[in-house]
Order: sequence, then structure tokens, then C-alpha cells
Amino acid sequence: MNDVVRSTGRTGNRTKTAAAIRAALKRVQASGRRISIKAVAEEAGVHPSLIHHSYAELAETIRAATGRTTRKQRDDSRARLTQARIELAQLKDDVDMLLAELAEAASVNLSLADEVELLRAAVSAENVHPLRKL
Repeated sequence: MNDVVRSTGRTGNRTKTAAAIRAALKRVQASGRRISIKAVAEEAGVHPSLIHHSYAELAETIRAATGRTTRKQRDDSRARLTQARIELAQLKDDVDMLLAELAEAASVNLSLADEVELLRAAVSAENVHPLRKL
């Protein structure tokens, strides 16, 4: 970790801390490590939440270096949400259609059960004889 920020401690010197974070970003980029706010914070010797909350413009710079700016993340999320809503509407339509088919099948099933009951009663009656085919 970089000793520049540690030596400033909590003196409140935003300029030095911001410079240390920028330098840490350059070192992370040069090292070939995966760029993230956490990696830059570790390199600068600060907590990631400090970058998120106190240096939002640097956080956005770090996100831009990763190709994931806040706007891009928001737009991607919005696109995924829109697609999910379309899929949900389709699934709801499918459920409604299947429920209608199930109701129809249940109705047919009840009708057939009644017919089977009548046929069993007819077959078991003593005065009913099956018809012969001609």
C-alpha cells in the first residue's frame, strides 16, 4: 500500500488524498491487475467506501476505466428490466392460457365421468342388454 495517504492520516487534506487515489489508479492500470474501486483503494491505502462517498468523481473515473460508468450500468439495468417485464407479461399470458385449458379439461373430465357412471349403471342393470351389431 502507498504510504502517501497513511502519512496524511485524517488531516482532511482532500487534495493529497485525491492525488494518491489517482496515482493508485495509474499503478493498478500499469500493473495489469483488474481495475476496481477496491483494488485502487487497497493500492492507495484507503477504504473503498471513502472513494465511493467522498470522491465520487474519482469513483466514476475508476468505473470509466473499467468500461462500466454509472450511466452505462444504469442503462444496462434498465434494458434488463425492460426485457424482464416483457418476458413476465408473456409468462402471465401463458399462465392465463394454461388455466383456461385446464378449466376446459376439467369440464370435459367431469362430463366424461358422468357418462361413465351412466354407462356403468346401464351395464349393471338387469333389464339392459347390449345391442347387437348388424
